Amino acid sequence: MLIKDQIIDKLKKNFNPSLLNVEDQSEMHRGHAGWNEKGESHFHIRISSSLFSGLSRIKQHRAIYEALTKKLVKKIHAISIEIISE
Repeated sequence: MLIKDQIIDKLKKNFNPSLLNVEDQSEMHRGHAGWNEKGESHFHIRISSSLFSGLSRIKQHRAIYEALTKKLVKKIHAISIEIISE
């Protein structure tokens, strides 16, 4: 299963998002540290969920990383997260 699909699966299960977009931006980082010619090294996550309401930005990001699991995160060089308020 592609890393992108694993990210989507875990975020859907944990946050029941009203908006979720996971973009593999690896090609935009060609030649930079951590870039992999196979892709799946740099991701941008755009998500909205009522479960983030009342949480600080740090707690929101921590919740996402926790949902993704350390095993999955270790396979990725960089993740950018954009949380959209509901």
